[in-house]
Amino acid sequence: MKKTYINGLGCISAQKTFDTIFLEEAELNENDTVFALKVPIYKDFIPPVAIRRMAKGVKNGIVASTLALCEAKLETVDAIITGTGMGCIEDSEKFLKAILDNDEQFLTPTSFIQSTHNTVGGQIALGLQCKSYNLTYVNGSVSFESALFDAKMKIEEQEASSILVGGIDETADYTLSLFKLAGFLKKENQGPYSVLESTTNGVVFGEGATFFALENEIKENTIAEILDVEILNKLDVSEVEGKIISFLASNDLKINEIDAIILGYNGDVESDLYYKNLSKITFANIPQVYYKHLSGEYDTASAFGLWIGSKIIQTQNIPDIVKINALDKATYKTILLYNQRNGKDHSFTLISSC
Repeated sequence: MKKTYINGLGCISAQKTFDTIFLEEAELNENDTVFALKVPIYKDFIPPVAIRRMAKGVKNGIVASTLALCEAKLETVDAIITGTGMGCIEDSEKFLKAILDNDEQFLTPTSFIQSTHNTVGGQIALGLQCKSYNLTYVNGSVSFESALFDAKMKIEEQEASSILVGGIDETADYTLSLFKLAGFLKKENQGPYSVLESTTNGVVFGEGATFFALENEIKENTIAEILDVEILNKLDVSEVEGKIISFLASNDLKINEIDAIILGYNGDVESDLYYKNLSKITFANIPQVYYKHLSGEYDTASAFGLWIGSKIIQTQNIPDIVKINALDKATYKTILLYNQRNGKDHSFTLISSC
């Protein structure tokens, strides 16, 4: 059975995660309820005539995937698998608004065509002229993990030797206004919005695109190996520790053999209860990392978390800005990622150095 290796990374986020080494230019923003992206120069990656017709999620996905392929030194892949929670929501809003404004008549289909959830995967495939397996998963907060799980299975079963896997989500004004009404976002003018010290409900929202070039062999540029991925629907707070122990045991590991754990703290006081006991008790003697204070919360934010974990292994360093505690290890070999949202869509991802 073939193993799965991360040979390339590409990330567009609310931080400068391109043309840098590892978060040396990261900025902590505790004043805004929605994070804006640090955007690259799109014309360096996409023909200018095509840029104006693309949704921002598509543009960011193309750039992030290109960066991952370049680092992996790949020109094409055997499959493209993406995960997204909301798809190209900005174009969805445009199309729905056009329906209302034009009384359901004389509609141009462009926004509808570009609003489908698999638009990003399709556009990447067109650019690469990749006519192979192309699938998009829309599974809430485990959309990215579903894509990663599928990719790992295809490599293990030798159905593909190289796969591009990514998580993409974007923000849109009207959808954000609905999220505010529903109480999903932090209330305005009540900052600073500290993720770890939060005592209120709601999150700071974000967007981003993160891609990984996966292959079935180790190369000189190999970053990490994906050992295992597990997805669970609902758990009680009291069940999490046992599930983590079982997950590690299935990979012949114990808690004290983990070199760092990456937790999906998002600042919602109820949702973060799932991480508190792990931080204080289970993993108290292990370096702990968080990341949504940099990226914001969105359905595929866990892809940004996996980017963080991969960079920790690649650089053998944990930047102070993502540390929960002050512990360090001489080497970072095995890292566990745990993410969930409001008690649902739990995911465990285990990676290691090669």
